[in-house]
Amino acid sequence: MTEQASNGAAQGEQAAQFSLQRIYVRDLSFEAPKSPEIFRQEWAPNVSMDLNTRQKALEGDFYEVVLTVSVTVKTGEDVAFIAEVQQAGIFLIKGLDAASMSHTLGAFCPNILFPYAREALDNLVTRGSFPALMLSPVNFDALYAQELQRMQQAGEATAH
Repeated sequence: MTEQASNGAAQGEQAAQFSLQRIYVRDLSFEAPKSPEIFRQEWAPNVSMDLNTRQKALEGDFYEVVLTVSVTVKTGEDVAFIAEVQQAGIFLIKGLDAASMSHTLGAFCPNILFPYAREALDNLVTRGSFPALMLSPVNFDALYAQELQRMQQAGEATAH
């Protein structure tokens, strides 16, 4: 009896699989509309950041996850620069239930991609001759939970 239970547990462990296949930049853009005049102004940056994720099922158990990070930096009323990266990854994911798969694609994979996106943006900004852009870490688990809650509330609102 214990042999069957341990074999079942071992088979269950083998069924769930996660593997990073590739990380790449899907799209990258940088715009400094007020250059070179902006360099003569006092540097008092106001940074705003937008995040977005999307997932696409590929063949078999492969998935593409794309994390888009857009940063707009203003000094006063002038836009100093706009930088955006679409950091993508291909992941092999199998053996997960629907809730675990949703969480993996919506929070775990973007968490892996974010340091790469942050580095790409920092490199892009310094190449534009602006000070390094030190973006704070992002809690994708909290963002995922907020989105789930928002969707549940929207579903309840449409049900009434």
